[in-house]
Amino acid sequence: MVRKLFRFGAAACAAALLLALFVSAGVIRQAKPHIPDAVDGSYDCILVLGCMVYGDQPSAMLRDRLDRAIELYKAGASDRLLMSGDHGRADYDEVHAMKRYAMAQGVPEEAIFLDHAGFSTYESMYRARDVFAVRRPLIVTQRYHLYRAVYDARRLGLDADSAAAAPNAYCKTYNDLRELLARSKDVVYTTLRPKPTFLGEPIPITLSGLLTEDR
Repeated sequence: MVRKLFRFGAAACAAALLLALFVSAGVIRQAKPHIPDAVDGSYDCILVLGCMVYGDQPSAMLRDRLDRAIELYKAGASDRLLMSGDHGRADYDEVHAMKRYAMAQGVPEEAIFLDHAGFSTYESMYRARDVFAVRRPLIVTQRYHLYRAVYDARRLGLDADSAAAAPNAYCKTYNDLRELLARSKDVVYTTLRPKPTFLGEPIPITLSGLLTEDR
């Protein structure tokens, strides 16, 4: 009996893994044409996806995203930066850390929009569309994450392209496994289209980023 249960469990795990690999390959295939080697064009905004901060300091991964976004901003890809991250608690604030970093590199405050409720990649894209009235974003994150971000954006109707941040490892095995599961989750989300945790009043990206300041 125990052996039968073990074999059944092993078979179920193998089937789930194969399904996740199949879904992941589909996400990559659909997103890949929108991850060009060189950015050429003008965009509504450069959308930077948040990740871990330590106090008011961006993590190494987030700094690489910000450096790439600021480089693109200065190159004229867009005159707006949309920082989307987790600011769900008073003691944890990704978006202000991102804003301070960009301002220290010479980006004017009014050009920086803050999405305080970008709690997931899916929610960041949904809110970019419905809160900030973005139609053509240039998404910046690491390449392993770009496939899902671009997939989510385009499934939600955004004419999104992307630019990869520096190709550092950042616990590569962990991130690859996490993305394998997250891609399957986001295929479900972009099919069912649940509303994000928060929406709120529209603040079009064509206005001033000062309107997104909550302090």
